[in-house]
Amino acid sequence: MNKGGFSWRRFLGISAYKARISRKIGIPLTRSGRQRKLGAFIEKIILGLLGIRR
Repeated sequence: MNKGGFSWRRFLGISAYKARISRKIGIPLTRSGRQRKLGAFIEKIILGLLGIRR
């Protein structure tokens, strides 16, 4: 298990800056976040066409 450690990105505030941008524009900056958002969007469209509500 990772016990943490020093991160230059955290120290310089890059992580927080990227998180603020993501929340503001509503689009995740990470690859997995974008894939998750796109998958949810496609699922919503398909279920809407089929008339299924979640």
